[in-house]
Amino acid sequence: MRARMIRTFFVAMVFAVELHGADKVRIGVSNYNLSNLTVGVAQTRGFFNQEGIEAEIIRMNPNVATMALVSGDVDYSTLIGSAIVANLKGARVKMIACSLDRTPLSLVSRAEIRSVRDVKGKTIGVGSYGSTPDIIARMVVKHFGIDPETQIKLLALGSDAARLTALREGVIDVMIVAPPVDFEAKKLGYNIISRAGDIFRYPYNGVATGMKKLSERPDEVKHVLRAMLKANNFILKNRDGAVQVLVQWAKSRAEYAAASYDSAVNGFSADGSVPEDGLRIVLENLRKSMNLSRTIDFAQVSDMAPLRDAQRELGIRR
Repeated sequence: MRARMIRTFFVAMVFAVELHGADKVRIGVSNYNLSNLTVGVAQTRGFFNQEGIEAEIIRMNPNVATMALVSGDVDYSTLIGSAIVANLKGARVKMIACSLDRTPLSLVSRAEIRSVRDVKGKTIGVGSYGSTPDIIARMVVKHFGIDPETQIKLLALGSDAARLTALREGVIDVMIVAPPVDFEAKKLGYNIISRAGDIFRYPYNGVATGMKKLSERPDEVKHVLRAMLKANNFILKNRDGAVQVLVQWAKSRAEYAAASYDSAVNGFSADGSVPEDGLRIVLENLRKSMNLSRTIDFAQVSDMAPLRDAQRELGIRR
């Protein structure tokens, strides 16, 4: 009995030491959803703990999350697009990995609209002007030969749910949304006319952090990235487990979680690398929208050195 008590005490002390020694980090996300499934899996399946990271995942408005990253109130953000914009405006933040290298966004239309080519002259609902859904919507219609500047109208409506309401009320003809709203809309009789991830690769979600963090806490950064690489490996190989995280962590209905996973799983990056072709599109769009005359170098907005270290240690790349 006494020996068992001593063993129990010893295990508790070891656990306490490990917990005390963990790096506490705050990670800003826009929502607990499919787009942030990587951090959800890393948190709920213990990958952060394995890497000595005690992570607090905080849901924040995208603008607030980016301001918090710039100020140091959060250590990391999954909103890499917003972080790139902040960088171009002078903030000392950089993208360090890409967890989703194909966007899960889809164009969903009224029943009488059968293809993207039918969208000419129609109104498309997006989240906000200049946001990722706005950029992706423009890229998709342009891919199908429609000039996004003159041949469609874009209307900023806020959340995916607000866009679905606007579609149902006839305010818009088409919306661009992420899972599971596309699945929900299809059940209501609307058409999914294009999945953007089937057309091009695009750095949709990932990890960004401050340059101060990169210089002062490189080991912490590497372990955060290791945890997220392990999480993506889990997502790619374990459908049931990933769907369960969407149900329990993201509070998604089981059928929506399964549909979301199936529609977007191929977008989760196995090695966290940033697709250069997609990043080039992002930077060129930002250069134009921000009226920048100079060419934007990849190294200005990203630092891949910690990711390469994490990949090497996990045997993903040599």
